[in-house]
Amino acid sequence: MSATGSETTRAATMHWGAEVLDGNRVRFRLWSKGGQAVRLRLDGQDLDMPEAADGWCERIVEGAGPGTAYCYVLEDGTVVPDPAARAQQGDVHGPSIVVDPRAYRWQHPDWRARPWEETVYYELHIGTFTPEGTFRAAIEKLDYLAQLGITTVELMPVGQFGGERGWGYDGVLIYAPHRPYGTPEDMKAFIDAAHGLGLNVVLDVIYNHFGPDGNYLSLYAPDFFDGERHTPWGDAIAYQKPPVRQFFIENALYWLEEFHLDGLRFDAVDHIHDAESDPEILVEMAQTIRARYPDRALHLTTEDNRNITRLHERDADGGMPLFSGEWNDDLHNVAHAIATGETEGYYADFVDKHWWKLARCLAEGFAYQGEPTPFGGNTPRGVPSGHLPPTAFVDFIQNHDQVGNRAFGERLIDLAEDSMVRSMMAMLLLSPHIPLLFMGEEYGETRPFTFFTDFHGELADAVREGRRREFASFGAFHNDEDALRHVPDPNAPGTFEASKLNWDCVDSEHGQDWLGFTKHLLQLRQQRIVPLLAAARGGAGHIETAEDGKIAVSWQLGDTVLHMTANFDDEPREITLPAGEVIYASLEAETRHAAESCLPGHAIVVTLSASHQATASQS
Repeated sequence: MSATGSETTRAATMHWGAEVLDGNRVRFRLWSKGGQAVRLRLDGQDLDMPEAADGWCERIVEGAGPGTAYCYVLEDGTVVPDPAARAQQGDVHGPSIVVDPRAYRWQHPDWRARPWEETVYYELHIGTFTPEGTFRAAIEKLDYLAQLGITTVELMPVGQFGGERGWGYDGVLIYAPHRPYGTPEDMKAFIDAAHGLGLNVVLDVIYNHFGPDGNYLSLYAPDFFDGERHTPWGDAIAYQKPPVRQFFIENALYWLEEFHLDGLRFDAVDHIHDAESDPEILVEMAQTIRARYPDRALHLTTEDNRNITRLHERDADGGMPLFSGEWNDDLHNVAHAIATGETEGYYADFVDKHWWKLARCLAEGFAYQGEPTPFGGNTPRGVPSGHLPPTAFVDFIQNHDQVGNRAFGERLIDLAEDSMVRSMMAMLLLSPHIPLLFMGEEYGETRPFTFFTDFHGELADAVREGRRREFASFGAFHNDEDALRHVPDPNAPGTFEASKLNWDCVDSEHGQDWLGFTKHLLQLRQQRIVPLLAAARGGAGHIETAEDGKIAVSWQLGDTVLHMTANFDDEPREITLPAGEVIYASLEAETRHAAESCLPGHAIVVTLSASHQATASQS
């Protein structure tokens, strides 16, 4: 990182890619071991790429500079982009662009991320967050998020992918922000503006596969992949090879350094297979990040269907772990099953003992801690997780996956009673876990968020038909070809357009009501819950009640006990409320049965009390 006056420029050091050197020179570097020879195409000329050690090819070109278009040409004439390009001239099949990262002058160079305990995630997709679908347009909404009480914006993946439209999980050029969203400078301006408003920004990154459109690595670097192992998306990546390892570790550092991001969310890490390495790549990546930035409170989270804890272990003092938290799908799944009554697919795992599973998620993190799962063929899933502090779990009742992977992309508000959704929202935002909201959830957005892509030809057909086959076994579509034909075509532009947020809804009576409700909960969280979280340790949660719709959980947070008592059933239930200061009670709980030990349906009460330990020490 280099400073210029009161402004600061930022540039990452990389083995891969095009780097602007001092003077009017650019170094082009590529790893092409085991495949076709590569030449550099620049200004209409094809230049040799001299080979260095271990398959590296490198050339320094005088007279090249920022904005120069370039690509690589293989022996058979195939023209490919730079896999580590910082930007593309157009789509993933065309030329790459030389970028000087030092050209952007940061307006908030001294920003440091807000503490982990303050985190309230807001997950958004740049392409559907605003009508324009760009970084620059999204800047105009940042003040709204700050005023709402959001502390951390989580961007869905932005690495360039095939076509104009997509979720981002099919990225192939993972160093280049998706061109339709804007330039690298536009993305930096978005992050800079967020920092100016006190907001963290983190990015969702995919290191388990490349997308099917525009990934040319196998043509000139087949050793990048392990042909003997496979993932749901193709050949597994050979993380054991040093250049491959550098490609991904340096990508993480690149986003954190060059874009001044405050953290990363690592997608589906259960598909990153590197058990032979010591340390495995995820551990080495986190260790490298923590060592490189010891003074930055960077927030690293994982998505992992295995329900493991070894990546998130804390020391005895609750110090910084390798990974800050884990996306807690179990909590979402059991909450969704309760709210909607759905039992198909993976929700089958959350039908039996669902009240206890919800309480266990709140108290201990995972619902499955080694028990067999029906959906998983009765194989054991997970490990004990109650020894982790509650802040090790990122909870949500909606996210891009859980909404968008439904056939029609319906949001929870369209699937469950309003009072139930409000109680679930209060549970989410007032527990000591780290909460995540999905864009639009805060004002009760009812537009769907569906799966969309922009593929063509046979690939488009395969994606369309594959998605419809995915739902064929569900009750609503079983043996009903006509119903399956109504599943939105992911490649249709209208599917993408229908997923854009309806900002007019914010000003409606419905939107204002929901927005005020969410803002109140977030204010309450920051004022009364967040100050207690730094003292949270493992074993803090305890299940008091979990039956017949009644859930009562408590957490020891230093000298204070946080109690959450809820009735998620439709009918009133007798339940004893704990002594202490009531900091939140749903409207129904305030106005009905006020003097009785009874909670109406879909009601929740949150209480704070002094711990027994604190009382004993004071006496």
